[in-house]
Amino acid sequence: MGSVAVILLMGRLYREFQIKWLLFGTFVIFEIGSAICGAAQNLDMLIAGRVIAGLGGSGMYLGYVSNNFFIPSFSFYNMTISALTYLNVFTTERERPIYNASIGLAWGAGAILGPVIGGAFSVSNATWRWAFYINLPLAACLLPVYIWIAPLYNAGANKSTRSKLMRIDWLGTILNAGIFIMFVVALIFSGTIYKWGSGSAITLWVVMGVLVILFGIQQAFCIFTTSQDRLLPVQFLKSRTMVLVYIGTACAAAANGVFIYYIPLFFQFTKGDTALKAAVRLLPFIIPYITFVMISGGLLPVIGRYAPFYLVGGILILIGGVLQYRVTSTTPVGHIYGWEILAAAGTGIVWQTGYTVAGSKVKEEDVGAAIGYINVSQIGTTCIALAIAGSLFSNHGVIELNHALGSYNLPPAYLSGALAGKQSAIFTTGEPAVQQLALEAVVKTISTVFIIVIPAGALLIICSLLMRWEKLKFKAVGGG
Repeated sequence: MGSVAVILLMGRLYREFQIKWLLFGTFVIFEIGSAICGAAQNLDMLIAGRVIAGLGGSGMYLGYVSNNFFIPSFSFYNMTISALTYLNVFTTERERPIYNASIGLAWGAGAILGPVIGGAFSVSNATWRWAFYINLPLAACLLPVYIWIAPLYNAGANKSTRSKLMRIDWLGTILNAGIFIMFVVALIFSGTIYKWGSGSAITLWVVMGVLVILFGIQQAFCIFTTSQDRLLPVQFLKSRTMVLVYIGTACAAAANGVFIYYIPLFFQFTKGDTALKAAVRLLPFIIPYITFVMISGGLLPVIGRYAPFYLVGGILILIGGVLQYRVTSTTPVGHIYGWEILAAAGTGIVWQTGYTVAGSKVKEEDVGAAIGYINVSQIGTTCIALAIAGSLFSNHGVIELNHALGSYNLPPAYLSGALAGKQSAIFTTGEPAVQQLALEAVVKTISTVFIIVIPAGALLIICSLLMRWEKLKFKAVGGG
């Protein structure tokens, strides 16, 4: 949520200011957030630290990895340092797909090492805090890269700082951030903190709806901004390709987020895995994902046509989602690994392709906006999909537990506590029969969460069929 709230703003800042020092500033913010998380004394402090780290991580993701360097962040499933702006400045269009694919490689490496190392810390004397503190010594090692190796580039060097700040759509930024924050809060709180249909829940949804309307009006009529400076690149909505690529990227992001977050949870419940072992079981997803990100990046300049990538990706995601949705507590582990591989291949094929396609379909001066546009699709949809999945898990989980254990007359808090993990009271002190019924209910709930992947895969297929069967024209000229 912290990342997606400022993505469009970050994209604008990178188009106006010196990208090296913007990157360095967001790098510092990310490290401050990591330090707060490691030192957290309560859940509220941990959440605040994660939001701050997300703000910094957003700028890092849009920012840089120079000269093929990449350093994964070892926080649980955290962002890797990426190269979206730098790569589009310092590479040719023909080189860009494989470099963009390297971002997916970096992200995948972080996704592999983050859970494994974080899980190892959680079961060691170092404790879970070092899953966040580890970012600090890594930052010290990487500091020379940021200060001395990262090249300078400032597209707005001939403008004053005041004029640059005046051109930023601050009202649009506030409204856009408010929409994402209110959506996540409304979805997570409804049915858990507040009952569906209660005044509090309705108020949250009404506020979110009002923000959407205000943002739409403000962007359409350029209130306190101009058509050139407004936060949302409205001109992209007039392009069939840009709209379909946005939706296609969003579909892959939704599937990716659900698999990465709920596969480990499934194994922790069904196999009693530790955080470390559950992370290791995610490797059948992450390794094929990395592989197909790189394959996609290498093949796109050769094939030229991008629609087939979205078609194949959609088919694989749809098949993987359907099969995972049918999983039970007795499904062989090997089968689940197979479903992971299918979905991973599908998301990997599509994951970074949108950046290349969007960057090739817009004017040179709009490339930075196109990066932010696709980034909102990728990171924003991950945020939205996980919020929906979390709400589904919490609300549907209670329904399933009530249905399975209603005859035992257990307290509601005791039932809902089962969703917290195998360490909850119902799994540690309950009768074996109760534990088994609770396990089946939770597993059924997790399987239900994967229903999100099915429409994502189907919609991706539809998008691919609506795309133009055209070849991208890659230029061989330098980018900066």
